Amino acid sequence: QVQLVESGGGLVQAGGSLRLSCTASGSLFIQYDLAWFRQAPGNQRELVAAVQPIVRASTTDYADSVKGRFTISRDNTRNTVYLQMNSLKPEDTAVYFCAAKTVGTRSYVYWGQGTQVTVSS
Repeated sequence: QVQLVESGGGLVQAGGSLRLSCTASGSLFIQYDLAWFRQAPGNQRELVAAVQPIVRASTTDYADSVKGRFTISRDNTRNTVYLQMNSLKPEDTAVYFCAAKTVGTRSYVYWGQGTQVTVSS
């Protein structure tokens, strides 16, 4: 089992940047695929970006709406996954959640508590 704690959310103007961090504890970090999801009021939770244990271009995945603006990365020595968000837009406003699943399984079952990102126009 793994526990996830996010940080780094806040209020930023459109065009600005934020970096979210998510630190894991409780289990071997390298055995998990990691992802960032977001949920805006009235909307379903959506996958923003995902990364497998070894970071390469082929092991990351992004929602079309954030490609070229957001970058997911992980530091397996620090048990931390990051989401660098650039060129933020008001429609990026949401609660962002870190999630984990054991490599080879289908569903993300471990979730952080979420961090609010608000982008003002």
